[in-house]
Order: sequence, then structure tokens, then C-alpha cells
Amino acid sequence: MKTERLAPWAAYFLVGVGTLIMMAPFYFMFVYATHNRDAIFTLPPPLFFGSNFLTNFNILTSKIALWRSLGWSLYVALASTALTLLFCSMGGYAFAMFEFRFKRPLFTLVLGTMLLPSFLGMIPSFMIMDALGWLDQPRALYIPGAASAFGIFMMRQFVSSAVPRDLVEAARMDGCGEFRIYWSIVLPLLQPALGTLGLITFIGSWNNFIGPLIVMRSPEMYTFPLALRSMHNPADTEWGALMAGAAIATLPLLILFAISSRRLIDGLTAGAVRG
Repeated sequence: MKTERLAPWAAYFLVGVGTLIMMAPFYFMFVYATHNRDAIFTLPPPLFFGSNFLTNFNILTSKIALWRSLGWSLYVALASTALTLLFCSMGGYAFAMFEFRFKRPLFTLVLGTMLLPSFLGMIPSFMIMDALGWLDQPRALYIPGAASAFGIFMMRQFVSSAVPRDLVEAARMDGCGEFRIYWSIVLPLLQPALGTLGLITFIGSWNNFIGPLIVMRSPEMYTFPLALRSMHNPADTEWGALMAGAAIATLPLLILFAISSRRLIDGLTAGAVRG
């Protein structure tokens, strides 16, 4: 009996400890954003907020084009999210509801691309962008990943479990075209999965560092992660300003995740629960 009573409390304790460990880097990032470089490297390091944030912010804006780089990051993240939702939902709907030649091999090929490490595509990606004349252009960041294998797989699983095939067939018998069926019937039923995929895509694009590092050349085209990296100087890095920039970039994502975490979990588990 005592064991049964203690088990929930033990689970809460372990979850609480794990939460503290995972949240510690974020807490110290926000704390260090309010201290200068000398205070950050004192022993023991500061554990509570200071009063140097405005100074760090002024240093940050003097080192990089803060608002321009944030604007580029937002533009690329929104464009990437919109294109990914469009093309992945189309691909998932096609693989789930249509029968065509080589359907299974093609879907296997799509899934196979998920097994390849991302760094293997760095050099080919650069060569393709260079051949297209897209270097130093934002479209080189959001167009290549517009139809991700994970997104197509996720949409296909959700369409298979959440969209009744009889409903699609009835719409066809009523004379609806395929795009009308997709736009008016399928998309509204995919809202949980679209919300989840959109959140994952937006966060991934917002935090993307390797992509801009490969294709962006001029500082005025840097997205925010790359602009922050340009502040690093082994001899004289303003760590307080760097932490302030990281905090500014992270805070919107934390708020977005806190607001939509339930939708994220529901979208990730919906296919498995309904299947």
C-alpha cells in the first residue's frame, strides 16, 4: 500500500528533477544576458539576474544589424513553414488516397532519405544553389526543404487515419475536382497535424545555422543565428551581449511552445491513437 502511494510522488519527483536539468541552460542564458563579460567569468558565476541588460543590448545592436537579421529569420521561417505545409500535405494526401504505379517504391525512397545524415547534402546543396544562382538569396533556404520526408510521412499517416476514404469518394461522385477535395475537405481535417508540423518547421527554420552558413555570403543577408555567430571573437567576445541576443531569439520560441505544446503532442500522437 505504501509503495502504491509513493509511486506517483516518485514519478513527479523524477519529472521535476528532469525539468530543472533541462531548463537550467535557458535560465542561465537569461541570467547571463543581464551581466557583463567580467561578471560571467567570475567564480562562482552569477546565479541571479543583474542590471546590465540594456548595456548588453546596446552592444548587440552596435555589433550586428539586429532587426534586419531578425526580419530575415522571420521571413525565411514563415516561407519555409507555409511551403512545407502545402507540399507535404499534398504529398501525404496523394500517398494515402491515390493508387498509381511505383507508389510503394516511391514512398520507400522518400522514407529512405530520412536515413541520410544531413551533412552529406551540404556540398551538393551548395553546388546546386550556385548553379541556380541562388547564393546569398533567401529562397535558397526555404525552397529546397519545402517537401521534407518527415512532413510527407506525417501527413500520409494522419490522412490515412483521419480522412475517411468514403468521404473523398462521395465528393468525387458529386463532381468535385481533386484540388477542390484537397482544399475544402482534406485540409480542414488535417488541422491538428498541420499545426504540429508547422510548429516543428518554424522552430527548425528559425534555429537553422548550417543552411545560412553554406549559402549566405554578405552580412546584410545573414539570418539571426548567423549574425550572432559573427559576433564571436576568440580574443574579445562580448558574452553578455551574445547571451542577450540568444535570449531575444529564444524567448519567442519558448512562448510559442508553451502556448501550443498541447497541440504539438496531440498532433504527434493522433495518427497512432486513431490508427
